[in-house]
Formats: sequence, structure tokens, C-alpha cells
Amino acid sequence: MALAAPVRASLPVQPDLRPANPHFSSGPCAKRPGYSLGALSGALLGRSHRATGPKARIAEVIARSRAVLGLPADWRLAVVPGSDTGAVELALWSLLGARGVDVLAFESFSEAWANDVVRQLKLADARVLAAPYGSLPDLTQVDPARDVVFAWNGTTAGVRMPHGDWIAADRAGLAICDATSAAFAMRLPWDRLDVVTWSWQKVLGGEAAHGMLALSPRAVERLLTYKPAWPLPKIFRLTSGGKLIEGLFQGETINTPSLLCVEDALDGLRWAESLGGLDALVARSEANLACIAAWVARTPWVEFLAADPATRSSTSICLKLVAPWFTALAPEAQARAAKQFVSLLEREGVAYDIGGHRDAPPGLRIWGGATVETADIAALLPWLDWAEAQLGSVFAAPAAA
Repeated sequence: MALAAPVRASLPVQPDLRPANPHFSSGPCAKRPGYSLGALSGALLGRSHRATGPKARIAEVIARSRAVLGLPADWRLAVVPGSDTGAVELALWSLLGARGVDVLAFESFSEAWANDVVRQLKLADARVLAAPYGSLPDLTQVDPARDVVFAWNGTTAGVRMPHGDWIAADRAGLAICDATSAAFAMRLPWDRLDVVTWSWQKVLGGEAAHGMLALSPRAVERLLTYKPAWPLPKIFRLTSGGKLIEGLFQGETINTPSLLCVEDALDGLRWAESLGGLDALVARSEANLACIAAWVARTPWVEFLAADPATRSSTSICLKLVAPWFTALAPEAQARAAKQFVSLLEREGVAYDIGGHRDAPPGLRIWGGATVETADIAALLPWLDWAEAQLGSVFAAPAAA
């Protein structure tokens, strides 16, 4: 059924207040409040990334990231190619195969890591512990004798780990954590993790293409004592001649980084420091989740995709439509209606890119990371009610049957 333009007569009027910043994308995410391109005026463009000045800028990104996140002193941190995807796959290709591995798959990216392990690396001793969108796998099934690969926050499902207690303190395997939509917005239990990855374009609103790879001493030991059975491409190599390439953790990079993006990452980190560091970033993100949660509690046509409040993400906040007119639709019609919902808001200029991920159930996904102002979230919510009323009038009409 083709969706006709809603007839707005007799329907609720548009809200008076609009978000000052309508950017609610889950990646690349909103720039920090007050951002302008002037923040990049000091970028060392046209310079070699190996020169003293540019290399110092890259090293500064590493140092400031360590400080804001509270990375333990004995961990290594490097800038790597390919955003978070590159960082995760570098870890998988370099570290897995030494022992059995459990992969937690509960949304599209963690499903991709499971695919890498089972179909690309073809590891014989691999278990995939899966759960549907909105839920976590049974964490008690994770074997501490095995490596475990997981996302801390499911960017496409709005589900996060409630804590790290399920990871054994005396584990024999490595805990490899994709934290791209969690780092800088959620507290990570470093003592229960061994590899942590993230990307610049998430919580601090940086530019894309660069990933961060953090390695515990146990992960470094694995790198130095285990050689995978498969060849490693150059962009995955962290060792040479049986030794760690220490320069990678001091501002050198495997391939050429964008010094414009480096400058932008530094701007985001300085902003985080000006707020008060990680505690302030977490508080901003949790306030965004609380604002939406209060609205969901009083709104009958919407629910969280994550049913358990303890696992609801404060960054990628995923919602499902439960209005009778929506649930009565066939799945294909639900997908079309959800897209029309998002298009209505985009045409009004009040919200961009808030549709659920293409692999997730049809619904909404609102980024609540630290660069998003809670006032903008609050201003958006009446517009969601307005859009639902517009579409409900169309699908509930006799002509829509």
C-alpha cells in the first residue's frame, strides 16, 4: 500500500519547540555543543604523519584518551585503520585460535563478529551464544577457559551489558570487547577486559575512519607467544620479529591517518576534559536515557526494544512502535510505516537519522551519547507524538484497510 500524505486537519498541531540540534544519528554522531570548523584551524595539514609535530598530535590523542577513560597504566593503546570494525577484526585475526572461543551475538555487529569467527577464520572450536534483538545471551554460559568476543553495547539493538561480573576475574581466556558505542559514555570494568575497541565518530562526535585498540598485558602476552595459522595483512600486524611494535602505541600508525580527523578527535577530548572527564560524559548520556524513559513510561504507543531496564543502552536508544494501528500491519507494511515516520520528522527538520538499523525490527533509534543535549531530546519527544498521530490517522482510516 502506498502511503498517502497525512491529512492534518483535526489532528494535533505541530509542537512549538524544535530541537536546537536535530542530529540524533547513531554514527557518525552529533558534534559537541558549540562546535564549529574553527576547531580544526590548528590541523597540521599537508604534513607527514611521521614528522615530529603530527606524530605528537597522534600521541596526544592516545594520551588524552587514556586519561579520560582511566585506562590502566600497563595497558597499550594505539590508533588503527578502519574505524571500530578495523580494530575488532585486527584483534580477532591476531589473537584468536589459541583456545576455544565464545561469541555473543545479539545484534548486527556482534553477529558480524560471529560470522568472522565461524565463516572467515573457520575456527573449529567456536560457540555462538545468540539472543534476539532486545535481549542478551545467557551470560552464565560463557566459559572462562575460552576466549570471549562481545559488544559491550549493542548499537543496533539498544542493549548493553549491565556489568562485567559475568567475566571471571581468574579467566584463562581473553575478553575481547567491542565498545564503540560505550566508550566515553559508560564505565568499562578494565580489570575484566583484555581487548577494547572503539572509534572516534561515536560518543565524542569525531570524524570517521580511525579506530582505537586497547590491549591488556594478557593480550600483549598472547600476541608475543601465539602465531595464528593464517597470514595477517599488513594493516593487522602489531608485532615484528617476535616483538611488539612499540611505536604503534606512541603515535606511529600502521597506515596514513587523516591529520584533520586527528585534530577533530583532540577537540572532542578537550571538550570532555572541560566538562570534568568521564563522570560528566556518563552523566550526560544517562540523563538523555532518563528523559526518554520518563516519556516512554507515559506514552502508550511506544516501548523500549530492550525490555530489561538494567540492559537499556544510554547511547543507542532503540524503541519499538506498539500502537494498535502499527501492530495490526503486516511486517512489510510495518517497515514502510516506520520509514515514513522517520521521513516526516526529517522533512520537518526536527530529527535526522533516527530510524532503526536495517537489520533491527522496524522502529526508532535515538542517539543519547554525551554530545547530545538533554534539552534537545526533550524538545524532540512531542514531535514523536505528533508524527505517530499523523501516521495513525492514515493507517487507521477505512481507506488504509
